[in-house]
Amino acid sequence: MDLIRSILFALVFYLGSIPLVIFAGLTALGNEASVLFGARLWARWHRWCAAHILGIRTRIDGVLPQSGALVVFKHESMFETIEVLVVFDRPAVVFKKQLLVIPVWGLAARRHGVIPIDRDAGAAAMRQMIVAGKAALAAGRPVILFPEGTRVAHGSAPELGAGMAGLYRLLGVPLVPVALDSGKVWPRGFIRHPGVVTMKVGEPIPPGLPREEIEARVHAAINALNGPAT
Repeated sequence: MDLIRSILFALVFYLGSIPLVIFAGLTALGNEASVLFGARLWARWHRWCAAHILGIRTRIDGVLPQSGALVVFKHESMFETIEVLVVFDRPAVVFKKQLLVIPVWGLAARRHGVIPIDRDAGAAAMRQMIVAGKAALAAGRPVILFPEGTRVAHGSAPELGAGMAGLYRLLGVPLVPVALDSGKVWPRGFIRHPGVVTMKVGEPIPPGLPREEIEARVHAAINALNGPAT
């Protein structure tokens, strides 16, 4: 049954995404409100398909900050990278610069205010990320980061990317860690399983802590829901 649901989801979501992404590209030519509307419409389509076809829903344990913070997520699947467009009003998401070359979608992402990072650019990439992050915070937006850098299997706890501590130090705002367990229902591969994705919002961590301490606290907090896959 999970295989049938997964096939149906792929057909319905991706075919339905074609006009919605084109619409998002058109809204990218307008003002901020229209850009956000177009992106959220596509993200809500994803949420609807996940809930009504796959039987996957989101539960938020705690309160996500809508401004003035660096919000750091565990990263186990594609699911949360789209879900952040629904659970936040105006997120500024840090993600790979290479994704911006996708036709239409890349334009919409740029106009939405993503923070692109070129992992091969070293210190220059960090400087650009800091400038963009400060601009987003000044505009009243939270900065969203997936510090593991790539999707990891549920239950694993790899070291965090080197850029997180630098971003935390230079932005000078509280850091809010978020654990999640999406890998239990949305593992690598094609087949998805029904269930609930929990986002567990940790206590805000004040700015100014030493690198080793902030990395240890974030690592522990985002892995709080680690456990065996079901």
